[in-house]
Amino acid sequence: MADLKQWTINEPYLQLDCGLGEAPFYESATHTLRFVDIVKQKLHFVDLNKGPQSHKVLADLEHAIGTTADIEGSNDEFIAGAKHGFGIYNRKSGGFRYIKRVWDERDGDVASKEERMRFNDGAVDSRGRYWAGQMNDPKVKKPTDEGVLFRLDPDLTLHRMIKKVSIPNGIGWSADDKTMYFTDSPSGNIYAYDFDAESGSISNRRVFFHAEDGIEPDGFAIDEHGYIWTAQFGGGKVLRVSPDGKVVGQVNVPTRCPTCPGFVGDELFITSAAEEEPDKYPNSVRYAGSLFRVKVGVKGQKPHSFKYQASR
Repeated sequence: MADLKQWTINEPYLQLDCGLGEAPFYESATHTLRFVDIVKQKLHFVDLNKGPQSHKVLADLEHAIGTTADIEGSNDEFIAGAKHGFGIYNRKSGGFRYIKRVWDERDGDVASKEERMRFNDGAVDSRGRYWAGQMNDPKVKKPTDEGVLFRLDPDLTLHRMIKKVSIPNGIGWSADDKTMYFTDSPSGNIYAYDFDAESGSISNRRVFFHAEDGIEPDGFAIDEHGYIWTAQFGGGKVLRVSPDGKVVGQVNVPTRCPTCPGFVGDELFITSAAEEEPDKYPNSVRYAGSLFRVKVGVKGQKPHSFKYQASR
């Protein structure tokens, strides 16, 4: 680890008290960062031209949002994975409408299933399909292996791609678009799958990266060189992992539970969660739930937009 490059963050870019800050997403058209607080059901926006003082919060969402993505050709709306399924959020009206619920009669009591599940993380692939994972909602039930990674196609066809997931997290694709990476946090693993971009199929699961010492890999971002930047929940850091699975960089974050990094140019913006064990880790409490920023000198992959083809 002698060649490990390190960056250290000493204070937040924006000090907040998110219960579970997640899903930082850069809106390039307006130079705005949006992110969510899943636990407190809030949607946050920061105009990066104006800085932290521009921070706005849309609170009291009817259903918690876990993940968002842009829609190709739309500046007024974006797609989100919410409590019961995929939906569209309208920036102008503040309204939200479901376009695809994910549970049906094969799941037994649909109402019960919808009550105890929610979306957590997701991303759009190179063909405009939205991949996102549902997990047990900790407000209702402790997470088990009931989770599913879904793939929503542009025509709103829904596919159950990976079953028996506990906490579905970071998802993304290699620079050559031949490998998909997917995190199941309690396992400590980021898995790699062979990915067929044309069909959207995946196969040949193997462990790409394993977090040590009981740390849980959370959300991640991929840079322009194909390196994964994975938040280490409980470890107070974001690791840069090379395409061959080696840790080559480390961002030290001043709270124990970073959740997800997102690129804006050559900077990382990192969300975080409330400290789950404040008595045991009092030094983690002050900045827990805040938003952090660090210049890392490399740019991220350009995110893909959902190619919504259904009638609107």
